[in-house]
Amino acid sequence: MKTMAIALRTTIVTLVLTGLLYPFAMTGLAQVLFPWRANGSLVTDEKGQVVGSELIAQGFANPAYFQPRPSAAGEKGYDATSSSGSNLGPTSKKLQDRIIGDIERLKGENPEASSPIPVELVTASASGLDPHLSPEAMRWQVPRVSKARGIAAERVKAVVDANVEGRTFGILGEPRVNVLLVNLALDRQFGRPAPLPVQEQKEAPKDAAASTLSTATTSQPEGK
Repeated sequence: MKTMAIALRTTIVTLVLTGLLYPFAMTGLAQVLFPWRANGSLVTDEKGQVVGSELIAQGFANPAYFQPRPSAAGEKGYDATSSSGSNLGPTSKKLQDRIIGDIERLKGENPEASSPIPVELVTASASGLDPHLSPEAMRWQVPRVSKARGIAAERVKAVVDANVEGRTFGILGEPRVNVLLVNLALDRQFGRPAPLPVQEQKEAPKDAAASTLSTATTSQPEGK
């Protein structure tokens, strides 16, 4: 009986400390020290409407926007509730067919791109939600974006270059660009592009369906 009482007290104390006090303390500290990060790093447009998260990629169907890496997260891709990779190996025919299809699509959508397609534009990340691209992969898309917006390529490239993030602490990772933030910066500087025609919306790639920003803006001037 004594042993049972000790075990019960230990269980209660452990439950209170690790199940209640510690989580509440950590949540409180996070809200005080870095509330924006603790609440999901949500990104808003010029109207203050939440259009996505700085940490989660979303698809863009409109050619006036930069596109992120392909996504295998969820049935339609870019599903924040189903973060995952495809788990397909290099000998998988399904993976090969998907990459071949993406290469053909990218060539068709970017006929003015002269250099080879950057590998990250045809390979999904392990999470399926990587919000970043390399500066080179962003610049590769500049001709398409500038043509769709009717502005000089140099002006679009300048926006990309202004949003290049350096290595973390100067040593970790590689220089990168957040796709959503650049697309929002383009809208702020040059205005929202015309929405896609209804038929093109229906035929848009599956990755666009999960995008908060692109879904909201394919039925109105576009603007993550």
